[in-house]
Order: sequence, then C-alpha cells, then structure tokens
Amino acid sequence: MKKIGFFGIVLGIFAGEHYIKEKIEKGVKLKRLPGILVTRYHNYGAFRNLGHKRPLLIKLVSVLLTVILSIVYIMTLGRAGKNLLKIGLSLLLGGAFSNTYDRLKRGYVVDYIRFRVKWRFLRDMIFNISDFFIIIGALLSGISA
Repeated sequence: MKKIGFFGIVLGIFAGEHYIKEKIEKGVKLKRLPGILVTRYHNYGAFRNLGHKRPLLIKLVSVLLTVILSIVYIMTLGRAGKNLLKIGLSLLLGGAFSNTYDRLKRGYVVDYIRFRVKWRFLRDMIFNISDFFIIIGALLSGISA
C-alpha cells in the first residue's frame, strides 16, 4: 500500500466520524442495529469520563499524545514494509484526531454507542466509532511490533 492510502485511512476515519457526530449532535436518528443503542453523550473527560473535572489537563494530554503518535506515524511511513504497523497506526491516528478535535472544538467528545448486554459494566459504557478504531489500531500496532 502506498503512503497516500495510509493517509486516506486517517482522513476517512476523521471525516466519517465527524459526519456521524454532527448528525448525533443535531438529533438525527441513525439506523438501529441489533444489540446496539444509539444515545448522545458528551464526555468531558477521557475513558468513562475520567478527569472530567480537569478538562484542560485532558486536552493537553490528548494533544500531546496525538502529536507524539503523529511523529511516530510519519517516521514509520518512511520505512519499507511494516504494512500491518502502518495500518494500525493509521486507524489509531484517525480515531485520535477525531476525539482530540472534539475536545478542542467542542470541549467534550461526542460518544453515542452503547451495547445491550447483560453485563452492567459494559452496558454502562458508551463509545464512538473512533474509540473502536483506536482500540483496533493499538492491537494491530502491538501485534506487528
């Protein structure tokens, strides 16, 4: 895969997630899927609203980690091979850009996906698509190392 393809993954995740979040913010109903509940939630912190009382710190950490990841990403794209790592970092960075953008632009991250499961811990968690790309990207990056 060429460098432009990896950048396309990042841009596609960011643009697609931005589009969905705008629809969620406007209250547009999205197609329902079995076992999934779509609910708008403003997350002022990080995972499970951790740090919501320190929004400036959360923003700074988010920007810092995104910048560091961007540097690693650019350095990795310059190396031959390592396509699984490049894909993983592309997924991770697309999700990171989306959530960091939300924190800087809105002051919170728009989350909207809940799972209808019997386990309360998982049922109480709320995600956005960027979160899944971050998790998958981190796993692929770790596997490829």
